[in-house]
Amino acid sequence: MSTVRTVLAMRTRPGCEERFEAEWLAAAEQIGTLDGCLRQDLVRDADDPRTYLVISDWADRDRLDAFGRSEQRDHLLRIIRELRESAERHTYQVLHSVGEKR
Repeated sequence: MSTVRTVLAMRTRPGCEERFEAEWLAAAEQIGTLDGCLRQDLVRDADDPRTYLVISDWADRDRLDAFGRSEQRDHLLRIIRELRESAERHTYQVLHSVGEKR
């Protein structure tokens, strides 16, 4: 099995950006402790402050799917779902990575 990356594009309801970011961070801190969750990033569109990408890496598809079916996921993301206007998720198999430089 190989690492998988999910990319979730979301647009918040007007005026919900700050609360969305805070709620995402609180949920992400808990999700990050789960077996198989390797990394999570929240990025905001530089030209549209209501549009975000949630990018997460998981050790394998089985653990990602198990989280996706869990009651814990439903509980952690309930408020986030209320703050968003739309969402679309895609899952990718990670083939290659090049070292991070800053």
